[in-house]
Amino acid sequence: MYVRVSNSGGRKYLRLVESYRDENGRVRQRHIAQLGRLDELDEGQINGLIQSLRRFSGTEVPEAHEGISPQFERALEVGPTWLLTELWETLGLGPMLRQALRSGRRRFDGEAAVRLMVFNRLCDPESKLGLLRWLEQVVVPGIDGSRISHPHLLRTMDALMAKREAIHKALSRRLLPLLDREVSVVFYDLTTIRIQGGGKVADDLRRYGLSKELKGPARHVLGLVQTADGLPLDFELFEGNVAEVKTLLPMLERCLQQYPIERVIVVADRGLLSLDNVADLEQLTLADGRRLDYILAVPAGRYRDFAECIDGVAFAGESESVREDRLDGRRVVVAHDPERAQIQRERRRRKLDELVALGDRLAQKLDAQDAGQTERGRRASDRGAYSRFARAVHEAHFSRYIHTELDSDRFTFRVNEPALARSERLDGKRVLLTNAWDFQAEDIVARYKALADIERGFRVLKQDIEIAPVYHYKPDRIRAHALICFLALLMHRVMRRRLRQCHAPFSVERALEKLRAIQLHQVQIGYRTFRGLTQMTAEQLDLFKTMEVSQPKIDAL
Repeated sequence: MYVRVSNSGGRKYLRLVESYRDENGRVRQRHIAQLGRLDELDEGQINGLIQSLRRFSGTEVPEAHEGISPQFERALEVGPTWLLTELWETLGLGPMLRQALRSGRRRFDGEAAVRLMVFNRLCDPESKLGLLRWLEQVVVPGIDGSRISHPHLLRTMDALMAKREAIHKALSRRLLPLLDREVSVVFYDLTTIRIQGGGKVADDLRRYGLSKELKGPARHVLGLVQTADGLPLDFELFEGNVAEVKTLLPMLERCLQQYPIERVIVVADRGLLSLDNVADLEQLTLADGRRLDYILAVPAGRYRDFAECIDGVAFAGESESVREDRLDGRRVVVAHDPERAQIQRERRRRKLDELVALGDRLAQKLDAQDAGQTERGRRASDRGAYSRFARAVHEAHFSRYIHTELDSDRFTFRVNEPALARSERLDGKRVLLTNAWDFQAEDIVARYKALADIERGFRVLKQDIEIAPVYHYKPDRIRAHALICFLALLMHRVMRRRLRQCHAPFSVERALEKLRAIQLHQVQIGYRTFRGLTQMTAEQLDLFKTMEVSQPKIDAL
């Protein structure tokens, strides 16, 4: 039924009309009721009629003059959690964990608890208690946050470790569709993680070792295996004092069992392996008899051991070039970047000029003082000038270029030109040691440069996902925390891959930030509650399309 205006006797009438089909199936209309002359109906009468009809439809809205004002509840973020939930299910992580954590004894949803901990790492990394505060500000589709408590989260972490092997195997099956047919190379690297707290427990993972962050001793080490495009495949935790070479074989053996890896090439940064460990690396043999290939960056401090290789090759002057040589039966690849060399040379010269200018000022002040020219303030001394200048040189790490002396209580300094010339010969050089003889020299350099992506993965873990510091002390809780952060890194990398494929001008963090503006709004008017979502912009809709997920729907929240 609907309302129609009809003419009769020169006047307009408002009538209620119904459509129906006659015996021949043709559409007809008939008048049900006459509501009155249109010129005699005022706005109040029409609104009253509408309100009366709404009472029978269940959508009555009290009028403002009834003394009932709308009560607005706090808006809750829904954009990022909707996107992550859709992606979580698309990757199959939800069904995988629901099956692995299925238990008749547990009275809460373990998969939902894991999902909350992973999403919190990506949206607003907090402690497990902080996660509950975060839940008060967001809506996670399919999860009632009021039913999740801190003990639930800790018990879920214990359940994760009880099903650890099954979860690792199921996760590898979920990752296979994301990989190429055959993974030609994997990258492995280590980073150190800080753990707070003291005391000792059985099978304690916490051991003091050298920290890669220079912020105190490490307490445990995280090993991470990634593909060339940055997709994480596996991880493992080791004690903080473990020898780095000893972590390689167990990790690689497990990856070979789970993924179709065609060839194992260990690509290592300067900090992973020292040259003293190369012989140990060459002795490692996989279970199927395969030897490990490696591409190892030579630390800059060891370039002097390769001076013969570096000085013995000539490079093109204005363009990047790659040359190779041999040393002790191993292949040495040397890459030269003129632009990078120019930047390094100018930076060094600029700092050197600043230090020389400081030394000259100190020496001139002393000479003027000896000539009887005094200045206001405390009298200068050669020993004081020496201490100040030597400290500046040391803090700039320029001791090899500037020699500071105090002979017969007289301050002097000189620039070591031969050392400066040697450093300038090494500017823009990257020295790689490898046993992969079947690759072109340019391919060796390209594969090493791809290692930068795994370093970015570690930065995401530490800066965005905030894997550290860890406040758990039980070994299984520490491992469960690492697994949660690994799942967060996996989702981060999948999002980054989809953004790159569509050439989106956003990082993952920026994309999630833009989606935070999508919120769930609720208003109470009388005895009825109305819910709605923030109207989405074209940019936000494009982000959902880029991520290959549906846009938020109020009925699903």
